[in-house]
Amino acid sequence: MLISRRHLLRRLGGGAVVSAAIPLIRESSFAGTRESVRATPHGGPIRLNMNENAYGPSERVTATMRASLSLVNRYPDTAGALVGEIAGLHGVKPEQVVVGCGSTEILRLAVATFLGRGEKLVVASPTFDPITDYARRAGAEVATVPLTKQYAHDLDAMLAQADASTGLVYLCNPNNPTGSLTPRQDLEIFIRKLPPTTRVLIDEAYHHYAGTSSAYASFIDRPVDDRRVVVTRTLSKIYGLAGLRLGYAVAATAPAHQLSSMRSPMNVNVLALRGGVTALYESEYVSLCVRRNADDRQEFYNQANARMLRVIDSHTNFVMLNTGGPAEAAIDHLRKHNILVAPPIPSMTKYIRVSLGKPHEMREFWRVWDLMPPHTMEM
Repeated sequence: MLISRRHLLRRLGGGAVVSAAIPLIRESSFAGTRESVRATPHGGPIRLNMNENAYGPSERVTATMRASLSLVNRYPDTAGALVGEIAGLHGVKPEQVVVGCGSTEILRLAVATFLGRGEKLVVASPTFDPITDYARRAGAEVATVPLTKQYAHDLDAMLAQADASTGLVYLCNPNNPTGSLTPRQDLEIFIRKLPPTTRVLIDEAYHHYAGTSSAYASFIDRPVDDRRVVVTRTLSKIYGLAGLRLGYAVAATAPAHQLSSMRSPMNVNVLALRGGVTALYESEYVSLCVRRNADDRQEFYNQANARMLRVIDSHTNFVMLNTGGPAEAAIDHLRKHNILVAPPIPSMTKYIRVSLGKPHEMREFWRVWDLMPPHTMEM
């Protein structure tokens, strides 16, 4: 569619902790830029490839983690405090909460818990890939269903794939990598029609970015009376804690206990536990990041429109951009100019996924885009 319109804490190196000061994050002055492993004269590549919050965590979260450095010689606790805070935040029992080393670990736990060898996982295509890799390694069958022309989940086609052997259905909503949304009402109808033994995993990694859409409602904030539903969230996106790896799931007590039983002990580090507790209650900062993301996304639309480039409407912190030609050529061109975007998607050969960076990073993206040789684009 054509649109009209911290150094964080300290660096770890060679087993030693090296201090490095950074400015704290404030509304008028965001921090949280990250050094790259590949140092360059101008600070490393611009990372528009991992859907991170370019503005980093809040000042209070940073201060909490800095104060927790004295605890890193100790093993973390059982995550009881964090679990209790998550439960209180969502109005559920602590027994319904499972914490993980990023929400990706929850996906692995779900496969280990709900899928056996020869059983089936039903997923959209394209979507967030790790769960399909986990399923195949577990010996499960993976049934992939293309998205609709509007890039929503094709729920009718997914339902047709779901049978008595289907142990799990995975729904990433909003979807990664397309940024698109499947309406809540449609999802509820779909879940009711699934076989009674099929679990449903709803990945709400981009929940905060979708909250302004009338078609969206979280299955944590507005739960359905269905014990088969498991919902995951992450602190890697809006909270700016991707490097700490922290996520969680909310489910009925029985499936939550099943998931917890598959966890490795002490699977979340002490800085993530302490910083996570603080981050969950940073509602003002979260709202600020949502507004900044909306502004950055609109400016991306404006720049794409000025160049007559098509994008997929996004409800996330990234945008799918139609390059007009082979995606790999655009990705290579950007990489040569020190800009990283997501790898090519086999089923979307003329699209690249671009994470939204800070304004100066996005200005550099478009400057480099305009240097692209004409033959790269088949407009």
